[in-house]
Formats: sequence, structure tokens, C-alpha cells
Amino acid sequence: CNHTTHADHRRFIARSVATAADINMPSQQRRLTTVSLAALLAASSAFSPVAMPTTSRSMTSTYTTALFERKAGVASPEELKAFVEAAGSKLLVADVRNPDESVEPGDQKSLAVAALPSEGFRPQAQSLVYDRNTESMPLPDVDKDTPIITHCGGGGRGQKAKDYLMANGFTNVMNGGGPKETECWAEFGEK
Repeated sequence: CNHTTHADHRRFIARSVATAADINMPSQQRRLTTVSLAALLAASSAFSPVAMPTTSRSMTSTYTTALFERKAGVASPEELKAFVEAAGSKLLVADVRNPDESVEPGDQKSLAVAALPSEGFRPQAQSLVYDRNTESMPLPDVDKDTPIITHCGGGGRGQKAKDYLMANGFTNVMNGGGPKETECWAEFGEK
């Protein structure tokens, strides 16, 4: 086990900020990553410089975890747990992923982890594909106050689906993220 100092951690974060500014990702995500790392760098100066036992792998893991927080609008596992418990058998899970790889190639990874709902699998879920081109999706045939959790693979389209449903009069909708958000998925993924 190596011993790294506070200064080592600050140098690692500073290098990560520079790297984040250069890597190939959508500009909004790159800005968010850079800002997050910069905030982490600023916050790290509040801690006293103490030698901490770590390895470079655990150091990387710690900061990588900080970089990949839930997408905006995705509920916390605690919020989802309470929502699912309150909803009981009335819960509807709207799976907005698209099985067509030519339309949403990114969905294939999450579909490998969790298949689309079917009659015998995920009985409280319905496949209601959110279409990025039309910015719409089929509306579920349920009461407007039905508790609904939307999800895609990680929460981006899940949020768009939540917004779309709410704009169409549904009043009790939460974005659950998706299979990539393992802690969130554990609260509703089998429903």
C-alpha cells in the first residue's frame, strides 16, 4: 500500500480537470465534469494535509465515482424506495428504452443487463419508447394520478419521458434512471 499525501490528491484532481477539458464527450457533460472536478479540487484545500494509505487504483476509483454521479432529475434510491412502497400495486414502471439498435445503439448495453418488460417479466412495467426525434412517447392507459417511474438506461431519456408525461397531465411521476444506476434500479427494477 502506498502512502499519498494531500498534495498528491490535489495534483491528481488538477490533472483530471485538465484531462476532462480535453476528452471527447458531449460539451455539456465535459463542462459538468470539469466543474465537478474543479469543485472537488477547491474543496480538497479545506482538509489538512495528512498522509492517507491508498493505492493509485483506489485513488482513481474514488475520484471516478465522484465524476459519474446520477444524471439530473434522477431520484435517489431513498426517494424511489419510499415512492415504490407508497405506490404498492398501483405502480407503473415506464421503460422508455428503444430495442431498435439503429435508433438507440446505446440502449443495447442496458438491454443486456435488463430486458424489456413482458407479460411474465417485470409485471408492473410497460415498454413505452421515448422517441428523441418527435420528443414524444405513447401515453399509458392509466389514471393521471397513477404513480409512474420512468427509466431508460441511465436517466437522460427517463427525465424527458417524465417531463412529457407531466406536460400531458400525469401528476405523480418520478425518474428512476435505469439499470446503469444500480442503487436506484434495485428499488424498482424487478417491478
